[in-house]
Amino acid sequence: MKFTINRARFIQELQTVQRAISTKTTIPILTGVKIELNNDGLNLTGSNADISIETFLVADDEKAELQIIKTGTIVLQARFFSEIIRRLPEKTFTLEVQENLQVLITSGAAQFTVNGLDADNYPHLPIVEEQNQLKLPVHMLTKLIGETVFSVSQHESRPILTGVHFTMSNGELLAVATDSHRLSQRVVPVENANKDFDIVIPGKSLVELSRSLSDEEAEVEISIMENQVMFKTPTMYFYSRLLEGNYPDTNRLIPTSFNTEITFSVPTLLSAIERASLLSHEGRNNIVRLAIGDNSVILYGNSPEIGKVEEELVYEKVNGDPLEISFNPDYMKDALRAFGDMSIKVQFISAIRPFTLEPSEGEVSFIQLITPVRTN
Repeated sequence: MKFTINRARFIQELQTVQRAISTKTTIPILTGVKIELNNDGLNLTGSNADISIETFLVADDEKAELQIIKTGTIVLQARFFSEIIRRLPEKTFTLEVQENLQVLITSGAAQFTVNGLDADNYPHLPIVEEQNQLKLPVHMLTKLIGETVFSVSQHESRPILTGVHFTMSNGELLAVATDSHRLSQRVVPVENANKDFDIVIPGKSLVELSRSLSDEEAEVEISIMENQVMFKTPTMYFYSRLLEGNYPDTNRLIPTSFNTEITFSVPTLLSAIERASLLSHEGRNNIVRLAIGDNSVILYGNSPEIGKVEEELVYEKVNGDPLEISFNPDYMKDALRAFGDMSIKVQFISAIRPFTLEPSEGEVSFIQLITPVRTN
């Protein structure tokens, strides 16, 4: 195998597949990146136990300046290899596989010889039957991930909660994540789904997927197999394993009637919560308190070791019963950031029941739910 390529363009592709390469793997060859050159272009593959990413760089990509001299495949130690490519002196480099899997990398006056591995020993990626296909605009998928993935559980004690639950039925795609202290739920209408499905995708996979998707305009095709899901764009295949087990029925957790409702502008509320949490973070228990009266809404942050903060909040409207409620400000900040610049209504039942945040206007079906903290 031998080719010459633009270094910056190659690094771009390498960075994408490196998201799937882990140094902590029981299969040594998976610490490497698989490089495959054929007459159509260059394919790079990275994989670990959970995700696999394959990118395609077509031969006529102008920025790549790819010159194919001889086709072939090789696996190279990913971390070491990418450090070499980053530090090469010229804007292009040549890679050549020689005898005994020795690989020669040249750029200007710099010349490296590194040991490669036989690509035949690299595990095969899953074969995808074209089934359960669903197409979504990339920007919609990344938004859906951004609105839910922060609520997945970080604890392996209940593995199913470390993923986002996606269900497709009646032309609607529902995404839910919960760690049992908070919940994020988003519903989007989808026109071209072939089939209903019910799957749980690991949160970590979704974070890497949204980092790997760049072209805002493109569509992504989703195919589901028995224990894998594949996201396909014109330049990339992204595979993730699915979590096994039944996701809890989260529908029943979302209240339908409330005693107190208050409408805020998200940026205004977010900056007040950020101020209040400056002190609560320093304390042993990270809690802020919200007191809703007939004509005032006050936010309190308190840390006995440091001091306290009190702020009268600007709100758009309030109605219902007076209420005092305490909650984790970090949960609130994550939830608010997912809404962006808009007005939301926050609805409460009582000081000990979960409360919800929703857009105050429009048809967007998006809910965040937070469980309060009980205080004496």
